[in-house]
This record gives sequence, C-alpha cells and structure tokens, in this order.
Amino acid sequence: MRIGEVAERAGVSPRALRYYEERELLPAERSASGQRHYTETAVARVRLIQQLYSAGLSSRVIAQLLPCMHTGIASPAQLQLLAGERDRVDRQVRELVAARDKLDAVITAAAASAEGDQACAASDRGEAGP
Repeated sequence: MRIGEVAERAGVSPRALRYYEERELLPAERSASGQRHYTETAVARVRLIQQLYSAGLSSRVIAQLLPCMHTGIASPAQLQLLAGERDRVDRQVRELVAARDKLDAVITAAAASAEGDQACAASDRGEAGP
C-alpha cells in the first residue's frame, strides 16, 4: 500500500506515517522511484501506535515495546517496562474516573438547581413568576 492509502485507512496524516518511519516504529519499503510501500499489517500497527501514544507512551518507549507486543516474547527488561507502563496507565485511568465522577456530581447538582436558577433569573429581569 502507498502512504496515502495507509494514512486514510488508519485515520492519520501521511506526515504522521513519515514520523513513525523516522522513529523506526513503522517499517516501509521503497520503490525504485523512492515511494514508500507498506504491508497490509501497517494499518493495524499504526492504530496500535496511536493507542500507545494516546496512553501517554513516548516514541522511545513504543519502539522498545512494539517487538514484544507483536511476538509475545519479551526480555526481563521489556517485561519490567511493560508492567511499569501498565501501572502508569492504571493510575491515569483512576484519575480520569475520579474527574468524571466529580463532573457527574456537578452536573447532577446543577440539573437539580436549574429550575431555581431560572426562577431567579426571571425575577432578576423583573418578570413575574408563576
């Protein structure tokens, strides 16, 4: 596949693919004319890279982890890195859930007081209430 097709299927820009190749996250073969060509597995690999970036992993860490993620074989150092990143993601998830819970509480409180606020706003404008 050419770069544009992979980018479209994976939902990223061609520039992102060139960056991944530069960081040795995504292998690409070159044609005689220098055009990049990717295998069918490139789209899934790009999606995985995007997930790992979204989880806060750096390109350096992703480069270290990709080989064992595809083979299921990891060195002790890679296992330690994987476990550390999983623990960091778990902490991040807990923090996001706590933030969502606080937002839910504010939404619930605001919805419960919305009628009172509307009545106050009407009286502030000098309108008679019901």
